[in-house]
Amino acid sequence: MLQLNCSQCNTLLTCNVNDISACWCSELPAILPLDAEATACLCRTCTLAKINHFLQHIYTQPIKTQLAFARPFKNNDNLIAGLDYTMENNYMVFSKWFFLKRGTCCKNNCKNCPYGYKKQK
Repeated sequence: MLQLNCSQCNTLLTCNVNDISACWCSELPAILPLDAEATACLCRTCTLAKINHFLQHIYTQPIKTQLAFARPFKNNDNLIAGLDYTMENNYMVFSKWFFLKRGTCCKNNCKNCPYGYKKQK
């Protein structure tokens, strides 16, 4: 185990460089492209922020491209706070990423629906 500071916010974190599968970061999906310049670990908060920032670019693509990007992560049922959902007024609000991983629209007028469904009033 290695104690170090997050390279962005300076928060102390524990990195298990000898067994990456035992490190907290292995719980997160491998969404980010490999960064040849990345030389330091980030804390969970900064890592999730970086993933969500990257996904904002994905969300500007046509829906078929978004679905193709999310498809490899479809069977990952482990919901991650800050990525798959946020909590608002004690309710779990699913993210665009969650709906893209699911791969279909439920037509329930969900807040973050990436499919463009809007209920007729």
